[in-house]
Amino acid sequence: MIVVWRITQHCNLSCPFCSFDRTRDVPRVEADLATVLNFGAVLAAYQHETDDRVLVSWIGGEPLLWRHWQEATRRLVGELGLRVSATTNGTALESGNVRAFVVDHFSELTVSVDALGTQHDVLRGWSGGFAALERIVPALARLKRERGAGPLLRINAVLMRDNLAGFAALCQRVAEWGVQEISFNQLGGRDRPEYFPSHRLRPEDVAEFAARLPELRASLAERGVRLVGGDGYLERMRASAAGEARAVPDCRPGQTFLFIDEQGRTAPCNYTAEQIGVPLSELGTTEAMQWLPARLATARKRCRPAACEDCHSTQVWEKFAR
Repeated sequence: MIVVWRITQHCNLSCPFCSFDRTRDVPRVEADLATVLNFGAVLAAYQHETDDRVLVSWIGGEPLLWRHWQEATRRLVGELGLRVSATTNGTALESGNVRAFVVDHFSELTVSVDALGTQHDVLRGWSGGFAALERIVPALARLKRERGAGPLLRINAVLMRDNLAGFAALCQRVAEWGVQEISFNQLGGRDRPEYFPSHRLRPEDVAEFAARLPELRASLAERGVRLVGGDGYLERMRASAAGEARAVPDCRPGQTFLFIDEQGRTAPCNYTAEQIGVPLSELGTTEAMQWLPARLATARKRCRPAACEDCHSTQVWEKFAR
């Protein structure tokens, strides 16, 4: 079971394509520590009773800005026996103490890197950001080697018209950093619709990208780096670029994947929490957890969210297929 938990809407960078851009004047909500720990205990009991290993993945905003992330991680891992990961912009990793904590406690870490050099800095609103990451990520990989343990290190890029041509060069560069995987998202339009039209991928962009992907994947594999993403994922990108909707008749909600927002609602994905989300206060037992997939499936049939008619949930479309 993978549980993706958005624990904060705060961020310290200003990505023009993201709704959590720090320059936007919008309310910011954070998760409640007690709620996280209480549901963590439920997940631990569920894991024990079902032998279904649980990975809790912190996202944001910038999850490493949540003031409780280390305490929550320490207790979920050390006391409850869960695995923990995070997706981060990397700014907090400039601290050696944070890198040590990550190596000691995380099972996976994904760092967002969109382009080489100043292009990444502009896309993320972080002057000198790429140069910093080029120091930070290798330092994390070295610490892993020294300790003989640590998280799977992954780089994720958001692909758009602006940076697509440089993706192969970016992959080859970060392969030198000691990472094990590279993944990618296409630019989405829901977060910042004012930015999307002039930067979105076009059908010809996706076609050229897909044609070059096998060679790039093979080249990276020779260096011991996996470039993930299955055929279904490329088809989802192609359809999005062409403006074609792709519905999913049955996403098997809650069976292998859960999304939890900062308000404590769990749902099949981040696009459906508001319509059919179940409050964590109603999931206080392993029995309730085991009934959750049926409950979500029933809710989805009774009041099918509009997002399901054109599903953009990457886990449904083989983003991490190897």
